[in-house]
Amino acid sequence: MKLISAITRRLVIAVPYAWLLIFFLVPFGIVLKISLSTPMMAMPPYAPTIDMADGIAGIIDAFRQFSFDNYLWLTEDSLYINAYISSITIAFISTVLTLLIGFPLAYGMARAPSSLRPTLLMLVILPFWTSFLIRVYAWIGILKPEGLLNQLLLAIGVIDEPLIILNTDTAVYIGIVYSYLPFMVLPIYSALEKMDYTLIEAAQDLGCPQITAFWKITFPLAIPGIVAGCLLVFIPAVGEFVIPDLLGGSRTLMIGKTLWSEFFNNRDWPVSSAVAVLLLLILVIPIMFFQQAQAKSQESGR
Repeated sequence: MKLISAITRRLVIAVPYAWLLIFFLVPFGIVLKISLSTPMMAMPPYAPTIDMADGIAGIIDAFRQFSFDNYLWLTEDSLYINAYISSITIAFISTVLTLLIGFPLAYGMARAPSSLRPTLLMLVILPFWTSFLIRVYAWIGILKPEGLLNQLLLAIGVIDEPLIILNTDTAVYIGIVYSYLPFMVLPIYSALEKMDYTLIEAAQDLGCPQITAFWKITFPLAIPGIVAGCLLVFIPAVGEFVIPDLLGGSRTLMIGKTLWSEFFNNRDWPVSSAVAVLLLLILVIPIMFFQQAQAKSQESGR
């Protein structure tokens, strides 16, 4: 029985690792291999290609032809550097805005009566029932000069002429915050919903002001949810393509649009693969350092 139990535990652990191997590491290896290749007017449009029929000698010869010229090209061309900086900046600002909006929503949901929480939770998840593309297209109808927002502001006399919001960074921020808001609200709500609110009552009984009790008790307990929400928003926002393309227009520079242009317009698979690999490293390495720092802090706290 012990042997069967041990085998079962190992199988349960092996399933997610096998999933990551098949659907993450293997595709990443293919993209990394293409990023070290040279563009060619052929199909596939890069060289060298590894032909298993040539045996070990062919594989070794292909590896000898790999180079880092594509990565050097990314550091020399200001377009890619500006695209990375712009993507990180837009993602960071969008994450902060989403946090400022999402935290009060999550806090209100956590403090609402238990009978009302399922309804509030459903309202947060409700946008996921509609296609992401349709929701982004809906914002075009809202933000365009003759759209619903300008018509409303003109009707109530707030503005005298339509505002130019569509095809600007402001429209991109609106689209990202709206689209990713549930990813911020749900982790924070999960952290706050488990909190023992008698701690707040005890602090107030001991003379602690309500605002001070919030910053010393509620906010620290919500930090795991805040970190999870920020990561869930920031990581996909950096590589976002649909929202900048539809709401930001041609003047919005983000790495997702640059990657699409290199891959489909220029058909430069090696450079586009290098862009994707570098983007992944930019996102993964800070997260790894953060996890190590968090683990060390937890160990020191024990």
